[in-house]
This record gives sequence, structure tokens and C-alpha cells, in this order.
Amino acid sequence: MPTAEEQHKTDSTNLLLFVALLLLTIFTIWIFKHKRVRFIHETGLAIVYGLIIGIILKYTSHPEAANTLNVNSTNATCQQESTCPGLQFSNPELRQVTFNPELFFNILLPPIIFHAGYSLKKRHFFRNIGSILTFAFVGTLVSAIVIAAICYGFVSAMMLYNVDPSFNFGFVDCLLFGAIVSATDPVTVLAVFKELKVDVNLDALLFGESVLNDAVAIILVKAIQTYQKAGSSEFDSAAFFSSLGEFIGVFLGSFAIGGTTAIITALIFKFTKLGQHPVLETSVFFLMSWSCFLLAEAVGFTGIVAVLFCGVLQAHYTYNNLSAESKIRTKQLFELLNFLAENFIFSYMGVSMFTFSHHHFNAIFIVGAFIALFVSRACNIYPLSFLLNLGRKHKIPFNIQHMMMFAGLRGAVAFALAIRETCYEEQQMIFTTTLLIVFVTVWVLGGGTTQMLTWLKIKVDVDPDAATAVGENLPHVNNGYQLCPSSPQLIVSSMLGMVCVSLYATLFPI
Repeated sequence: MPTAEEQHKTDSTNLLLFVALLLLTIFTIWIFKHKRVRFIHETGLAIVYGLIIGIILKYTSHPEAANTLNVNSTNATCQQESTCPGLQFSNPELRQVTFNPELFFNILLPPIIFHAGYSLKKRHFFRNIGSILTFAFVGTLVSAIVIAAICYGFVSAMMLYNVDPSFNFGFVDCLLFGAIVSATDPVTVLAVFKELKVDVNLDALLFGESVLNDAVAIILVKAIQTYQKAGSSEFDSAAFFSSLGEFIGVFLGSFAIGGTTAIITALIFKFTKLGQHPVLETSVFFLMSWSCFLLAEAVGFTGIVAVLFCGVLQAHYTYNNLSAESKIRTKQLFELLNFLAENFIFSYMGVSMFTFSHHHFNAIFIVGAFIALFVSRACNIYPLSFLLNLGRKHKIPFNIQHMMMFAGLRGAVAFALAIRETCYEEQQMIFTTTLLIVFVTVWVLGGGTTQMLTWLKIKVDVDPDAATAVGENLPHVNNGYQLCPSSPQLIVSSMLGMVCVSLYATLFPI
């Protein structure tokens, strides 16, 4: 048993390792930007460096098989260490660099999601709000169901040859996997879009879809897990409607907490003189935004959903009540936190490929998952675009649809959802497959973004301020809705629209 001082030194060394990893990634990014290299993004680099560090740790550490150590887990069934073999490590040194999944949800994910909402380009977002809501809500549900159906077919074939009678991977497990990997995270693609100044409406469609479908995927995963806890292997109508009610209740409750926090924060800055002290003002803004996440989690809702809508409404209401210095400071603060947290997560993904001791690789399931991912993205983008074009004044052309199809990367949210539950063999297979999906999509799809834009002949170097009118200069991506993003009623009506769409799509899935 190591002493307190030895444990402190070990923890400091491991943290230093990740800091060095981030520094290496940043300097490599600078070199790539200086040389105008675009075949790999910083997220891909972070994963590569993480893999290298993971290999070094795995083959230079000293196993101690006699003393098996466990990390903490939030799963109720994993509170007894002996019942959670997926979180056991025969090597204590590898255990030290394997973080508690709660670190991702409570510390790293909130600034990423808040920044997504706070940096939202409201003008372009609300101009395309109808299409964004359709892709985010209906599209996510369609993707989850299609992935579940295809994977269940592969699992059924796989279980015919499975000699382990204890292995049981049912349709609900497939549906859970489909919900997890339906959370798209095209951070790499959007970074390239920003650098090349791609069509702002294409950027808004992809950005809006990815932000909102993260929220839908998180709530959907929670609802499916509620259904699983009923313990029935067959369809249980009571458990189904209970899960459906939780889906709607969690969404509404999380949105209410996020919106209330943003309004309270705006009123604080409007009717006080905190602006005379920018450091205090920025501190209150940061803590109120973070407390929104913690409050939602504490009362049983979803903090990620709450902090997303908090960010959107903070940008709309609170931002205008901040002092000039705090406006700049809050933007820069969350941009910095987002950058560091995102690269840390991708670095840790690489490290965890070798430090996690109970990966479950199944070739049949992995192949089926990639096929399902491709088919589900096609079933999401093309049919919904066709339906949307029936009512749009300015259609979504095929080159934009192809780009959206290509940009279906998976990232931080999918990884965090998968790593939270890794007690049993089925959950370990989901985690391992999700990790591989993130790697491949970030490397292949993220690295090929620039070439794909060229092949599809999508405009670049577009001035976002020049395309202010609907249909002006950007005739191919626009809803034709005459909406004013500065109107408070627009925010309320849009959020109510999200609730209505999610309810309809849940009751009558395509």
C-alpha cells in the first residue's frame, strides 16, 4: 500500500503526463497551421499522442496481479467492487491514469456544451431552425432505431456461434448502443469550416444538429436505461411509458433549469453594479452557469441539456447586460476551457485504448456497427432533406446533403456516455466499439473534410456578414423563414417547438 506522499507524487506525475500531452498537441497544431497542413485536425493528433502514451504506459508499468484495484463507478450495480469486473485493473499503475467517468460529466463536458450554446450564431441558427430541429430530434431517433435494428441482426447471427451462455445482448442493448453513437460531434469538420469560411448556413445546420442531438442522445440513453432497469426481457408497456414520461420530463425539467438560471443571471447583472468589477462579474457568470449543470444533476435531470440551453439564453439575454470587458473575457474564457477540455478528452481516448483492462473486441459486432452507422446517417440526412425541401423556398442541394452525410463524426459525448457503464461484458463491448468508431470517424472523416469540400464544389471564403437576408448570396441553404433572432418570443417558440417535435417523434417514430 503506497504512502500518502507516494500517492501524491504518482498523481502529480500522471497529471503532468496529460499536461505534457496537451502541450505537445498545441505545438504540433501550431506547426500544422503554419505549414497549412489540413489532412489531420488537433483532435486526431490528440488521439494519436494518447495512443502513444497508452502504449508506453502499458508496456513499461509493473503489474501486481495479487492486488486488484478498482476505480469508482456511478452505476448502482457496481458499488460492490467484486461485482464490477470491467472496472478492475490488475495493474495499479494503469489504474492511476484511468479516470472516474464522473470527471468527464462534471468537469470536462459542461464547458464544451456551454461554449456550444454561448457561441451560437443566432442569426444563421434561427434562420434554419426548422431544418435543425428536424435533423436533431427526428434524425437522432431515426438513427438510433436504424442502428439498433441493424446491430441486432448482426448480434443475432453472432450469438448463434457464441459458446458463452452468459452472454446476452438483446434488442434493448442494441437500442442503447444506437442512442450512444447517435450523438454526432463534428468538431473537426466545424473547425475546418471556420478556417475556410464555408457557407454559413451549412455551418449552422451541422452545428445546430450536433449541439441539439447531443441533448437528445443523452436523454434517450437515460430513458433506455430506465427501461432496462425494469428487468423484463420482453416488451413491457408500463416500463415503456415510464421511460417515455422520463424522456419528456427530463427534457422539460432540464430546459426549465437552464432557462431560469440564465434569466436570473441576466437580472443580477441588469439591476446590480457588478460591471464595475469585471473580475467579480465574470466569476459570478461562470459560477452561475456551472451551478446550472450541478443543480440539474442534483435533482435528477440532465445537466448537459440544462447547461446547453443556459448557454443559448445567456448569449441572448445576459451577454447584453455585461460590461464591455466581461463580454470579451467570458467569450475568451469559455473558448479556452472548451479547447483544453476537448483536447484532453480526445487525448484520454487514446490513452484508454491501452490502459482500460477489459476491452471486448468482437469483429462481427464492430463490422455491423460501422455498417449501421453509415446506413443510419443516410436514412437520417437524405429522407429528411427530401421532406424538408417539399416545404422550403430554398432547397437543400445534394452537395450540401452529401457534406452533412460525410460530417457525421462521433466524439466526446458518445465516448462519455459509453464509459459511464462498463461493468458487464455487453457494456464493455459497447464501450470498445464506440471508442473505435470515434477513432475512425475523427481520423478518416475529419482528415478528409477539405478534400470533400473541393470534390463537392462547396463555396469557401464566404463573408458571413454579407449573407444577412434570406436567400441572399446563399440560395442553396436557407429555410426562407422571416425570423428575427432578437425577438424574445422567438426563443420561447423555438424551445416549445423542440418539445413538440420530440414528443411527436417519440410517439410516432419513423
